Amino acid sequence: MSLFSIRMRRGCWPHSALHALFGVFLCTCNTVLLNSACSISIRCLSHLVNSLLEIGPHTSLPYRATGSRTDWNILSQILMFLLMCVTSMHSCQASERCVNTVGSFVCERTVTCPAGFQLRNQVCEDIDECMVRSHNCGQRFECENTEGSFLCNPKQRCLTGFTQDSHGNCIDINECSSLSDPCSAGFHCINTVGSYTCQRKVIMCSQGYHSSPDGTRCIDVDECQTGNHGCGEGQICHNLPGSYRCDCQTGYLYDALRQVCSDVNECWSYPGRLCAQTCENSPGSYQCSCTAGFSLAFDGKNCEDLNECDSSPCGQECANIYGSYQCYCRQGFYLKEDGHTCEDIDECSQSIGNLCVFQCVNIPGSYQCACPPNGYTMSTTGHTCRDIDECTTGVHNCSTEQTCSNVQGGYRCLSFSCPPYYRKVSDTRCERSGCPANSVDCQTSPLRITYYQLSFQINIVIPTQIFRIGPSPAYRGDNIAISITHGNEENYFSTRKLNSFTGAVYLQRQVTQPRDFLIDVEMKLLRQGAFTTFLARIYVFITSNTL
Repeated sequence: MSLFSIRMRRGCWPHSALHALFGVFLCTCNTVLLNSACSISIRCLSHLVNSLLEIGPHTSLPYRATGSRTDWNILSQILMFLLMCVTSMHSCQASERCVNTVGSFVCERTVTCPAGFQLRNQVCEDIDECMVRSHNCGQRFECENTEGSFLCNPKQRCLTGFTQDSHGNCIDINECSSLSDPCSAGFHCINTVGSYTCQRKVIMCSQGYHSSPDGTRCIDVDECQTGNHGCGEGQICHNLPGSYRCDCQTGYLYDALRQVCSDVNECWSYPGRLCAQTCENSPGSYQCSCTAGFSLAFDGKNCEDLNECDSSPCGQECANIYGSYQCYCRQGFYLKEDGHTCEDIDECSQSIGNLCVFQCVNIPGSYQCACPPNGYTMSTTGHTCRDIDECTTGVHNCSTEQTCSNVQGGYRCLSFSCPPYYRKVSDTRCERSGCPANSVDCQTSPLRITYYQLSFQINIVIPTQIFRIGPSPAYRGDNIAISITHGNEENYFSTRKLNSFTGAVYLQRQVTQPRDFLIDVEMKLLRQGAFTTFLARIYVFITSNTL
């Protein structure tokens, strides 16, 4: 490289500029302090850079310079490096270093590797000390590389209880000092060759004490806990240092004569003050109890009434009373001798009067009256039966030619037909309309036939008048005669003349069961010297009693 000179501004070096710049560059690269030979002030460097920029390699100014274009380029780059990197006119951090580039600079991270590592491509890599032989293992050891370091492993193994020193020799391990608590409490450790032994510590304690588990001190013996005491029944053992004391339990008193604890009978000592009802003494205490019908209260002293009804002791109803209870039964039941069970009352068999007119049916706790299955219905009273008038209600099976006649407990279908030579003048009456001239029977037959219906019960009083017959109207001088011409074959009925124009029919024989009769009662009327016959055809129905 050729040297050239530049006319420096006032205050700068009088030496050759290129020589000065190379001196500064070398000082910077060797990272030493600038000495007097390369001490260029920052102000002079700034002036020098500006002068180079102004003059250039082709500038013919009064400030002439000598040298080639290459010299100028090198000089410019050195000046830019010095100005930017050396003068710290850059933005690199403390952990970075400045690297000059053409016309500029770059900042590179400074990597510091710890011991055992080396920097390669900005990465810290482990140093294999065993391979590069930078370890200090002896001849009896083998080098083993580790991350960032190495190990020296002995080539010869030692027996259990021994370890190797730095020279590879097997030496005894003192387990008593190297192990944490090698022996249990109460023993001390004695090291032996390749092992160790534990020997119990010996300590002498006075009566009432024993050595601690570690054998270093004497501790009190709790005779109460171990049971090694002389306290008797009813006494409490209290441990003392080196001894114990026997006290009487609550509810006991010490008997100095017998030297025992005797039970206190609290029920005798405090009569009537401990329990509300019954006091029962127990060893060391007492217990309160209650009589039947009471339960012990929460305080254990008073008695509360026990509601026995909660346990349902009665068959039906229960009434709690103080200290007891009472069972009772609902209507229609009676309480049995056991005082708990209820039995049904059979009102039908035990009643004094007749509860029902027809039939009484007993049911649990009561009874019901029943009527015959046909012809009756129960009345509103529930005790009597009312006859059903089938003829009125239309629940009969009589034909249109028949007439429905209601009777007690049923009905009858009657036919009111007229015989020959009679005409029907009403539902129940037929009159003779005319007879042949040669028919004496027709001319002597009744002038009028009238139908009647009578109904009686079997309990009717005998004899009794059931029917009256007579002319209507009646005149002075009339005289009648009556008789039963048909239907009285068993002689249940009879007739009687009450006066000259009135006759009666009587039931003279008791009918014991329901029965129907059809009787013909004939009345002969003598009026003004002539006889006229009338016929009453009577249906007599004897029914059962009224229900």
